[in-house]
Amino acid sequence: MDKEPDKTSTTIIADKASTIDGGNKEGKDKDAEILARLGYKQEFRRNFSAVELFGIGFSIIGIVPSLASVLVFSIPYGGASAMIWGVRISYISSTCCHLSHKHEPTISTHHGLQWAVCGIFLTLIALAMAELGSAAPTSGGLYYWTFKFSSPRWRCLLSWIVGYSNTVGNIASVASVDWGCAVQIMAAASIGSGLTFQATTAQTFGVYCALLFAHGVICSLNPIIVARLQTPYIVLNILLCLGLIIGLPSATPDEFRNNAKYAFGSFDNISGWNNGWAFILSFLSPLWAVGSFDSTVHISEEAKNANVAIPFAIILATTSSVLIGWGLNIALAFTMGTDTTTILSSPIGQPMATILFNSFGQKGTLSIWAVIVIVQFTMGSSMLTACSRQIFAFSRDGGLPLSSFLYNVNPKTHSPIQCVWFSIALSLFLGLLDFAGPSAIGAVFSLVVAGQYVAYSIPILARFSGGQEFKPGPFSLGKYGFPVAITAVTFMLFMVLALMFPASPNPTSNDMNYTAVVLGTSRLSSIEISVQ
Repeated sequence: MDKEPDKTSTTIIADKASTIDGGNKEGKDKDAEILARLGYKQEFRRNFSAVELFGIGFSIIGIVPSLASVLVFSIPYGGASAMIWGVRISYISSTCCHLSHKHEPTISTHHGLQWAVCGIFLTLIALAMAELGSAAPTSGGLYYWTFKFSSPRWRCLLSWIVGYSNTVGNIASVASVDWGCAVQIMAAASIGSGLTFQATTAQTFGVYCALLFAHGVICSLNPIIVARLQTPYIVLNILLCLGLIIGLPSATPDEFRNNAKYAFGSFDNISGWNNGWAFILSFLSPLWAVGSFDSTVHISEEAKNANVAIPFAIILATTSSVLIGWGLNIALAFTMGTDTTTILSSPIGQPMATILFNSFGQKGTLSIWAVIVIVQFTMGSSMLTACSRQIFAFSRDGGLPLSSFLYNVNPKTHSPIQCVWFSIALSLFLGLLDFAGPSAIGAVFSLVVAGQYVAYSIPILARFSGGQEFKPGPFSLGKYGFPVAITAVTFMLFMVLALMFPASPNPTSNDMNYTAVVLGTSRLSSIEISVQ
């Protein structure tokens, strides 16, 4: 990646676009011309409308199954308060307790919602990403923007780092989504057995492998199938969210109902960290649940009117998910009971499933949980679609080992089959971390956020600091672009550092947070390849 991608004639690209079936010829010519100006030829069919592109982002977020997957990170680090409220700790007391690894600081309620606070920063990240996506809608996305807007001296190294960060983050996303789905399936088995069945690591890994294979098959088919599935995915997600927000308060027995004082004012920290730092670590829940801002960008070469559809999809998926997620957290906080230790140690093995079981009973929970598993499964197919396109683009520019093999669009299915199964193979490898202990597989969830936030931050900064001309697309923040970018990047870099910490203050080899190891290895590899 030591020079600009070869420029292909705009006329030739437009002619090639006119031969693609479906859609409007004039719109495809325009999309192909924009892509040609970015240095690439049209190789995919443009099957995705703006709504279907939004469906990719919204289904990848999949707010209910995402919360189900990461609720385990909220409950130990503050319980109901960590799910809803912020907490203000006396700085002196917090610092002393941090140094002594105690968690007894003075607590006072801070009138700021956790999801609302995170939601503000998440929206700022989405706005910064949307502006870049509108200006340069290409499947390469992050690493391409980094190369285009960075100074000539640093563009090669930075684009390598971003490309590998994005690749690792996307593969970790595929792994974490399918692992979460496997855990949810085993939770259903436990509920169905009357809580007598407890899944082993090997059994969960077997289900995980089956899910990866199923998603590999789906994503190897014609992409128009994935595109048309997005509308029912959107409807299913919204109905599930509304069903839980309305159903939980009405079905929960009195013994598990919480009053407003507990839901909004309690703070149950069983992590071992002091309360302030425990609350920061609980941010993994909303950050993982509402993320993958770049997923729709990687589908941009298959989207109609991409420079408008991309920002529309990113912003709407983020803001709607933040609002719905906040409502779900409030519903859960009022209906989860007060015994957080029992929720975490339940034989069901899944905190949200335990909460639903307490509210709806066995049959009701199984019915709802089946829908959650289906929605989580749709997340996996959408995430693998986005991941395979990013790998395709990075391979097109020679960024990965085996690039010449990976850079291929199957002439029959019109999908990058090699990239799909390459993603599956690496996701399978990440799943093996579960045999090293729960903290190791938990690092996969942290790796998603840490890897992607590194990849997001560099191009957002390069757009202002690289000294290169920036021509905005139809969506532009104007004079607000710089403060939005600085705020978003500051928040992301802080959270990257926070997510490197282990789950407890005194970790063993089983409790160690492996995020730094995996993330650091990929960065060193990218630097070495760049130097070579």
